[in-house]
Amino acid sequence: MSAFKVHRGLLGIVAATLVTPVIAQDNISFIEEIVVTSTKQARTLQEVPLAVTVVSAEELKQSQILDVKDLQFLVPSLRVGQLQSSGNTNFFIRGFGNGANNAGIEPSVGVFIDGVYRSRSASALNDLPNLERIEVLRGPQSTLFGKNASAGVISIITAKPSLDETTGSVSLTAGDYNQFIVKGDVNGPLSDTVGFSLSGSYNQRDGYYENLAGGDPLGELNRYGVRGQLLFAPSDALEVRVIADYSNFDEACCGVANLQSGPTAGAIVAIGGNLVPNAPFAYQGYYDFTPVNEVENSGASVQFDYDFNDSATLTSITSMRNLARFENGDVDFTSAALIDPSSGNLTDVDIDTFTQEFRLAGSTERLDWMVGAYFFDEKIDQRTGLVYGPGFRPYADILSQGVPGNSILNVFELLGGMTPGTLFGPGQGLIELSTMDDQAFSVFAQVDIDLGDRATLTLGANYTEDEKDVNFNSTQTDVFSALPRAAFQAVGQAVIFNALETADPGNPANGPTAAFLSTIQCSATNPPPACNPVFGLQALQFLPPNISFPNSVETGNTKDDDTTWTVRLAFDLTDDVNVYASAGTGFKASSWNLSRDSRPFASDQQALEDAGLTAGTPNLNYTQRYAQPESATVYELGLKGSWDTIAMNLAIFDQEIENFQSNIFVGTGFQLLNAGKQSTTGLEVDFRWQPTDSFQGTLAATYLDPLYDSFPTASCVGGDCDLSGTKPPGISELSVVASGTFNFNVGNASAFIRGEYIYEDEVRVIENVPANVASREVSTFNASFGLAWDNGFEAMLWGRNLNNDEYLLSAFPSVAQSGSYSGYPNQPATYGVTVRKYFD
Repeated sequence: MSAFKVHRGLLGIVAATLVTPVIAQDNISFIEEIVVTSTKQARTLQEVPLAVTVVSAEELKQSQILDVKDLQFLVPSLRVGQLQSSGNTNFFIRGFGNGANNAGIEPSVGVFIDGVYRSRSASALNDLPNLERIEVLRGPQSTLFGKNASAGVISIITAKPSLDETTGSVSLTAGDYNQFIVKGDVNGPLSDTVGFSLSGSYNQRDGYYENLAGGDPLGELNRYGVRGQLLFAPSDALEVRVIADYSNFDEACCGVANLQSGPTAGAIVAIGGNLVPNAPFAYQGYYDFTPVNEVENSGASVQFDYDFNDSATLTSITSMRNLARFENGDVDFTSAALIDPSSGNLTDVDIDTFTQEFRLAGSTERLDWMVGAYFFDEKIDQRTGLVYGPGFRPYADILSQGVPGNSILNVFELLGGMTPGTLFGPGQGLIELSTMDDQAFSVFAQVDIDLGDRATLTLGANYTEDEKDVNFNSTQTDVFSALPRAAFQAVGQAVIFNALETADPGNPANGPTAAFLSTIQCSATNPPPACNPVFGLQALQFLPPNISFPNSVETGNTKDDDTTWTVRLAFDLTDDVNVYASAGTGFKASSWNLSRDSRPFASDQQALEDAGLTAGTPNLNYTQRYAQPESATVYELGLKGSWDTIAMNLAIFDQEIENFQSNIFVGTGFQLLNAGKQSTTGLEVDFRWQPTDSFQGTLAATYLDPLYDSFPTASCVGGDCDLSGTKPPGISELSVVASGTFNFNVGNASAFIRGEYIYEDEVRVIENVPANVASREVSTFNASFGLAWDNGFEAMLWGRNLNNDEYLLSAFPSVAQSGSYSGYPNQPATYGVTVRKYFD
């Protein structure tokens, strides 16, 4: 899209925002105050000297926001990436974030639901009912939350049970792709001091990504959940809230497009497979089996709030949660049987989490203060693997410059005394069993000091200790990947000798020479015999052996601690305008790589060899077992203003993360690396305009100038590279979200029309895929129209991505297909109708 079209679209949204309200200028409105509680005190959005976005329950309903990942359509600083399964979701705030697809990594963006930390993104994807609001806090958060979040926080607040009256609702949604959603809830008192609520939801939709091999379409939804609450209020001083929930996903997700076919595509076709080449948005592909994505998420929490004579409040939140994921996908994304359909790319992970938080907060004439302690205990059990199917051997035969049954692989087998067909046999591969025990403890405090003359000084600190113990057991049965370099030398010698004998039989010069043992790979400019034509086959050693740990060199243990702080000075310029200046730090402990690319540190190589641990482990790679802790720092200037009909928030910031934990998919696994430093300077602006009771317009924009200040060992196209001084991919410079909601009457019904526009300027998607293959630009329109009657009935017609905008969510080097690249296209246009009935 050209810059002119983008600017024209933005001007159109602004013009609509400015012109539409003229219809009702005789009814001047006052903008509604928005309450924020993530600061641990109830304050209005305009009073809170923080960069925070609040999305109300009404906005969530009108925008058809079903789970947390859809929030990116309302918050320009937030971006959400959906990867190969339902549970693989990444949250990014101001360009910072990681964590999906690797159970050993906690996300940099913390998600809290009713004060309970959700340690993995998959545990936050519930279809949540009865939402009051969602608050998105930008920048590192440590002194308000016991669990550190180095990039930001998404805080989800649901409604408490009522002690006054019994209410309820039921809703039905029907949409394209045979979507069907049913939701219901009931809420009310059991006695004068006890209230309850119970809710449930079911969401089903057929897939929009066609499997041309005849299997099930991908991109479907099939999920349900239940949630119950009890509220005990035996006195004015004590309140107890008990919450239990369960949700289940069992769906085929997600469609992967071929972005660029490399030289291996011909081999795929030659063995009877197929793919849709070079078609990012065909929404079609070939899969020889339907992927499995099963996610179970359950838990319970108890929150106690006790007021001590209105001078202080003690809060205790105790939670226990379990996240279970079982996934298996056709990760070659073709109809060739390269991967075993029963365990080809298996992930079976179970995560049990216990948290306990205590807070004591109070106020005096000049002080608002809070102190707290937080304990976190988590246990992870995981089984992952990659296993070859019956099609991999003929595929490898062709890649080894032969035909099935007559290739260099046969030479390997003959020279090595193997049975023909030994290499790349069905069932060979790599299986990893891993566990991680994580215990963290933190104490935190914050105080707001009234300095008089409209000034407030905020001081906060957090001390955190985090210890992780990891076990990793790797079992490799891929015979070819275990062949040492000497085997390639011997086979190369035999190949050259046979070629020379064919050309000149019996010549003594055809015998072994130093040239025949060359370790140089052949090329057009370096032909045999001064090279070894077989070394190119080392690219087929996808799954080299690994070393299990703990061992005598690698302890499998990390223990980190850090003290983070916040300093902020806020000043009320007038009764309507306040400004603030703040500085703060954040911390994220070491993250462990629990994928098949968890490899020893290069610094441990000599010690491992001296201990005899590398014996029998040829081709051992050295990268990183874990990434060192992240340390975040942010400096921010902000202005907040609120007048009768307009509210405006402005923030200018400079944010950096030392040792940013980069998690990049490299074709068969993930490389977890530390970037020396990633920084972002940016500007965020948020306008809310309500000139009349009939209209409200919003315009939020984020401008980011990101930089890898230091990243000398990144994973890029073609291998490792130095990205220092370059712009990180995936982070758009300009992101805009604009909306307009017009309220009016139709007969005896109240009605609304809402439109949304989301824009992100063009950006390269990821480091290790060429920019000309995978870039993204977003320009999306959503809309809804609703009616509500006094008898409690509502009806809403909605549409998302109505202009069928096409962009990539992510991209990666294709699995076992050198030179090819794959990517995840966004969801096409969807639409539907929702009817709802409220009961009193």
